Amino acid sequence: MKPFLDRIRSIFPARKKSEAEQPADVSAVNEPATSPRKEKKADRFSIISWAVTFVLVAGLLAGTLYYKSTLPPVVVTVPSGATQEASSGTGEIALADPGASVDGSGLFPTIFRKLQVKTNFPERPRYDPELYRVVRGDSMYRIAENFKIKSETILYVNDQLEDNPHSLRPGMELTIPPLDGLYYTWKEGDTFETVAKVFFAEPSDIINFTGNDIDLTDPQVKPGETIFIPDGSRELVNWAAQLPTNARGVNTGTGGANATNSCGGGPVSSGLGWPADDHTLSGNAYGPGHLGIDISAPEGANVYAAGTGVVTMAAGGWNYGYGNVVQIDHGNGYVTVYAHLSSILVSQCQTVGQGSVIGLAGNTGNSFGAHLHFEIRVGGSNINPYDIVQ
Repeated sequence: MKPFLDRIRSIFPARKKSEAEQPADVSAVNEPATSPRKEKKADRFSIISWAVTFVLVAGLLAGTLYYKSTLPPVVVTVPSGATQEASSGTGEIALADPGASVDGSGLFPTIFRKLQVKTNFPERPRYDPELYRVVRGDSMYRIAENFKIKSETILYVNDQLEDNPHSLRPGMELTIPPLDGLYYTWKEGDTFETVAKVFFAEPSDIINFTGNDIDLTDPQVKPGETIFIPDGSRELVNWAAQLPTNARGVNTGTGGANATNSCGGGPVSSGLGWPADDHTLSGNAYGPGHLGIDISAPEGANVYAAGTGVVTMAAGGWNYGYGNVVQIDHGNGYVTVYAHLSSILVSQCQTVGQGSVIGLAGNTGNSFGAHLHFEIRVGGSNINPYDIVQ
């Protein structure tokens, strides 16, 4: 205990009195006697007072810490995946609303707001046509998908394509309308009703389309002006119908106005299969203006007969853009066409079995890169090959 008291005394040394305050020397004879009990009592008072002070300060600190620990935590809500979204510029982090509190009392307000890392600019509608330059690897369907319109819309407004998606060439400039429809040059005597009827559209859509800049209080269009017809359409040239057809017999599947010579009877197919090694499309699928599918096939790849039948056409040349083409009548109402071949390995009126190699894939005719153009026809009309084979 004594060492502890000595340490306390060393921390608080007694104040030195000045010489003026120093008492005069007293002889040992007259010096008053000192009481050890009084000195000890003074030392004890100092120690107790400092100890009490220390206890009070410690108590205050402990009480403050305890009070803080009992407060409800401030919660910041971060949506799942917010970090990943924020890095891509689209994420929003939700913080609390101003003045709100966790317990709803409003005593401990927190600030909640949406933190937006990147400014979002709203997509504005487009009313004017856009010019697009075709690059290698493009296809009609890929371009249409990029501009969020139908592929036939591109055929409607670009006469240089001649209603054939295979007419695409690198460097070709295409007019891309703002939405599905077509352009029309107004003629003398035209009315909104007559024009809309010709192009299967609504008169009100033509008048209300902002890009046409028509006065709604007095809607008129001068002859010679070009307007856009939203959702308008027209008939596309059916190049498949132009391809000469050869009959193999009565009611076998081939025929029509272009039927010429007959190959006679032959085997009948029980079903149709896939005509190439690759089962992916090179770009163009079935749709208006493209009555078949383009199957990925490098130059020289094998092309197989989709089913048993008789070859009713095996001709080289342009053939209305088909290039080197083979046609097989399967005797059950179905006819298949294989176009843009680099080589033809069968002859007209030859009998073939399902899976027989009938030619090699190529890039002849109106073709944009090597592939196999494959069609299926029933009674002279084209159907989607994907509905029959995959």
